[in-house]
Amino acid sequence: MINRDKKYPLLVKPIAENGVYQRILKEEAGWDFLNFEARLMKQEEQWEGTTADNEYGIILLGGNYSVVSDRGNWKTINGRKDVFSGIAHTLYLPRHTHFKITAESELLDIAYGWCATDRDVPFQYKRPDEVAIEIRGGDNATRQINSLIEPGFNCHRLVSVEVYTPSGNWSSFPPHKHDNRKVDENGNVQEASLQETYFYKIDKPQGYAIQHVYNDDRSLDELNVARNNDVVMVPEGYHPVAAGHGYNVYYLNFLAGSDQSLANTDDPDHKWIYDSWKGQDPRIPMVKAN
Repeated sequence: MINRDKKYPLLVKPIAENGVYQRILKEEAGWDFLNFEARLMKQEEQWEGTTADNEYGIILLGGNYSVVSDRGNWKTINGRKDVFSGIAHTLYLPRHTHFKITAESELLDIAYGWCATDRDVPFQYKRPDEVAIEIRGGDNATRQINSLIEPGFNCHRLVSVEVYTPSGNWSSFPPHKHDNRKVDENGNVQEASLQETYFYKIDKPQGYAIQHVYNDDRSLDELNVARNNDVVMVPEGYHPVAAGHGYNVYYLNFLAGSDQSLANTDDPDHKWIYDSWKGQDPRIPMVKAN
């Protein structure tokens, strides 16, 4: 899934480029499918573009916007202040769509993932009250998952979820991977082959999370300290997260690859942990629809 002939850093720090403050391009990353950007816009500022041969998922991180496109027009009126103040609005744009997004708040913060597609599917707009919320894990591995572009969503490859991990908790745990496509005798996908980005927001500017990315033979074995607006790339392997004590952690995942799926395989060394949990953290859920 990644060109291992070159050394690509898994931790990607923010940039500053005409409002774009984070970027992962598949050509630069050395992988096949997934691209990602995050963008800040001031009130009345516009971003105009085309999806070309790609499908786009646009996630509202904070603020309000309006969209004019050749597929339809939309306008948010109750966008969350920031990621810790509510659930995302999600806009899915199919290929060959021309669009113009206008910031309708003092500051607009959006993130979007895209990948190439040869399929034509309808545009879709998902409000926060349409988002399924899952409480996953237990004890100090409890976290909240909001399904934005979930498996079964009418698109080609993209998947996106946002995850809330309270101070001191573990997330994406027990560790799992999705780098080797496996199907059962009935053709059902048991593990997809996916590339993934973890885009971080922390509720205090000095906060951080720690993410371990490793594979079975430890040819990949990295610990990354992720701070606000950082991205950790997951080209392969297991990838658990720990939120620093005192800091609530948000991350937005985009995935793309062999299937529109989250099918994965747990690290066998840590599967026993499922049976050890006694309850769930009462701090979850951390956010609800406005």
